[in-house]
Amino acid sequence: MPETGHKLDMTDAPAFRQTRRSLPISLLRAREVVMGPIRDMLSDSGVNEQKWRVLRVLQEKGPQELSQVAAEAVLLLSSLTRMVGPMVAEGLISRMTPPEDRRKTVVAITPAGLALVNAHAGESAAILGRIEAEFGHNRLEQLLDLLEDLQRLDLRSGTPEAAQKARR
Repeated sequence: MPETGHKLDMTDAPAFRQTRRSLPISLLRAREVVMGPIRDMLSDSGVNEQKWRVLRVLQEKGPQELSQVAAEAVLLLSSLTRMVGPMVAEGLISRMTPPEDRRKTVVAITPAGLALVNAHAGESAAILGRIEAEFGHNRLEQLLDLLEDLQRLDLRSGTPEAAQKARR
């Protein structure tokens, strides 16, 4: 390590949780445990996890305006906008501009996109089944409920009082 002319004093560092108990790091680790088998499932189809999320949202919700799809699929709108052209070219989705509002773009899953989702339905269900079997049905449902509660927090603008109110 190069000499910088001063000693690091670790006692001046702010108190952090151990990384093994850090919420952001724990969420990322859990995501990788869940997404690893999903990525493996998708590897032969040429569809990445972002495209898979878009297809699943459209399969579940029907045609949607881009901002709605971005929110539901947890994508930045700019990222989704870049994905639309290739997904249309691949025949997975279609897009249209509503005549009443030419500023909007509505996308829908195509029969080919639906066939791809359906082709993976069994393996996707098996992955969820394995998670449920190993983690426990009740614990999985509790985790999903807790994660929904966590998503409702407004940590960017919320005050501790607002967070307290959200828990009630």
